Amino acid sequence: MDFAQRTIDLARRNVAEGGRPFATVIVKDGEILAESPNRVAQTGDPTAHAEILAVREACTRLGTEHLTGATIYVLAHPCPMCLGALYYCSPDEVVFLTTREAYEPHYVDDRRYFELATFYDEFAKPWQERRLPMRHRPSEDAVEVYRSWQQRNGGERRVAGAPTSPTSPTSPTVS
Repeated sequence: MDFAQRTIDLARRNVAEGGRPFATVIVKDGEILAESPNRVAQTGDPTAHAEILAVREACTRLGTEHLTGATIYVLAHPCPMCLGALYYCSPDEVVFLTTREAYEPHYVDDRRYFELATFYDEFAKPWQERRLPMRHRPSEDAVEVYRSWQQRNGGERRVAGAPTSPTSPTSPTVS
């Protein structure tokens, strides 16, 4: 099966049904594990991006938050929210079929704090300089929640079973 074409077909069908032009197909061991078009227009949920919905379905099916061994096909280069989700689920590869620059003449999303041309730059800024107003309100009680989590997990700070980076201090040393 051509998984890239399947992704395009899902997005095309979603547009025909009144949805937005995005879709995701997650493949593991040569089979489709999960797939979804973007459902923001249909649901009014700004987090109902294709990547998020497909990752949720795939992880639920596998009973894990990790998608190691999977390839994820997405119609367009992921937005920052989806990119974050893809980093968290640790697939082997993400294949995107078009860039923002290529589709920008045909689709623009320029909300109050979101413009495709500059949105990724926002993440590199210190929180005090971002367009989205943010305020830090320090709370020792908030930190205590993390202490409790660590104690409950036998003193371990990391999530058990999470794939780690080769540069992580807990990764095996390669000789």
